[in-house]
Amino acid sequence: MSSFVDSVLSVVCARNPAEPEFIQAVREVVESLEPVVQKRPEIARLKIVERIVEPERQIMFRVPWIDDKGQVQINRGFRVQFNSAIGPYKGGLRLHPSVNLGIIKFLGFEQIFKNALTTTPIGGGKGGSDFDPKGKSDMEVMRFCQAFMSELFRHIGPDTDVPAGDIGVGGREIGYMYGQYKKLTNTFAGVLTGKGLTYGGSLARTEATGYGLVYFTTRMLADRGTDWNGKRVVISGSGNVAIYATEKVQSLGGKVVALSDSNGYIVDEEGIDLALVKRIKEVERGRIKDYLGKRPKASYTEGCGGIWTVPCDVALPSATQNELDGKSAAVLVKNRVIAVAEGANMPSTPEAVACFQSSGVSFGPAKAANAGGVATSALEMSQNSMRLSWTFEEVDVKLHGIMDSIYTQCKNACETYGKPGNLVAGANIAGFIKVADSMIAHGVV
Repeated sequence: MSSFVDSVLSVVCARNPAEPEFIQAVREVVESLEPVVQKRPEIARLKIVERIVEPERQIMFRVPWIDDKGQVQINRGFRVQFNSAIGPYKGGLRLHPSVNLGIIKFLGFEQIFKNALTTTPIGGGKGGSDFDPKGKSDMEVMRFCQAFMSELFRHIGPDTDVPAGDIGVGGREIGYMYGQYKKLTNTFAGVLTGKGLTYGGSLARTEATGYGLVYFTTRMLADRGTDWNGKRVVISGSGNVAIYATEKVQSLGGKVVALSDSNGYIVDEEGIDLALVKRIKEVERGRIKDYLGKRPKASYTEGCGGIWTVPCDVALPSATQNELDGKSAAVLVKNRVIAVAEGANMPSTPEAVACFQSSGVSFGPAKAANAGGVATSALEMSQNSMRLSWTFEEVDVKLHGIMDSIYTQCKNACETYGKPGNLVAGANIAGFIKVADSMIAHGVV
């Protein structure tokens, strides 16, 4: 480890000792930036890296709400406003029992560079709560969301911080939060994205992360001289990202054979019946094992990790962080996977990434490959500012162009700084340079 990397990480580890995900994210980025710092001494002199790893603002608050039994429940809420050098803070809200400050900081840190790559003027932030919406009634979810927004509203705004959805936060939750924000502020502003189409949402936002993931992977495959036609694909997860990545892969001639949720995974050698999955997950709010009720030839296995033992040409991890470890990566390589692209945030461990890269597998990192969601959120912000709506096709064309641009930025950056083919380094460098140049222009603030 170089003295530069060691000096940054020693401070980060000392200040954030109980936040392994955040430290992991910082390590991965900082190690990529060494050639940039060597080439541009002003970055070290002005301590840009040291400043960028420290959030501009961290907000933590209690969220008391009343369940259907009349009992008072208390959760913890978070919003980390990480960096606003290129625009207002932008990043999702996650509702999941695993949420803590370290998780939110890791996600917010990654968001800085992801947002910079989109070519849109948005900074990096993230938020959420350890509230679990699973098993809760609509009224309980509503009361929680209203209580959560009753504190969060003071810290956000259309030109300050524009949250969106994430795990556990879909159209229902965004609607409840937006209604409370509107009531508290007496304004109708584009302060949340992922809104319903009747009150300022954008067409194609639901599909955007999954579609964008496939557009990015298409470029990875093209650089290998191939495309989706006839490719066998495994996708973890069964939420928005996995569902709409499946939809786009199928439309391009690929065959998705496996999906998962937090309980286990299904394998359907005939190809996933997407309409059935959509009904189970989006309408019935069921579990992926319910798929067998209509597709008896499919198989279901308890536990999530085994999904990576299913042979495939392309793997798209789209569930949660660190779901794909070094052992699973080795199995994928043994089964001759040619491309892996991340639909979730940091789903591959450092050991897995190293395995793919050393084995010649094309690897697309999350901050580039899954940036389609936040890119379309930025397009929603633009439509809100102009008080108009674009068609699905218009948004999809813009999204496709943004994902192509992201791939080109990553490829050019890794080649310019002596790491050809390393899209992880390319994404980190390209995103960092845009933010760093803005920070330098603003002075020490």
